[in-house]
Amino acid sequence: MEELLTLKDLLLKGDIAGSLAVVEELEEMSRDDKINNIISYSIILLLHLIKQQAENRTTRSWDISIRNSIRQIQRKNKRRKAGGYYLNSEDLAEALEAAYPDAIDQASLEVEEGRYQPEELEKIVNKQEIINRALGLILKG
Repeated sequence: MEELLTLKDLLLKGDIAGSLAVVEELEEMSRDDKINNIISYSIILLLHLIKQQAENRTTRSWDISIRNSIRQIQRKNKRRKAGGYYLNSEDLAEALEAAYPDAIDQASLEVEEGRYQPEELEKIVNKQEIINRALGLILKG
């Protein structure tokens, strides 16, 4: 909110360069917020994909959570008015990479009722395969 008041003040003073700097900062803050939302949903998506791979099974609950996470990522990534997307496929892959450690930590509590430490679970699953699958599911829609 402070940035908007600063922007208003700069515009009233006719300081176009200063105004543009504030607009760029606002754009960056908005993009960071979108990325954080996408990462949050990516953690949930990856968590269930890890569980599926580690346990070699799925449940309706996991499947629905996967679908919901994909939809949310797609919604958050889509630019409503300008069209296009906030993150391209390469950026989405980076977001999935960033989310993976948190997903492994959470999955270690859930796979086979918490049988594995995160490091042990990482040896059981194929990280790149899971990230590729997640990316494919997100981009498919």
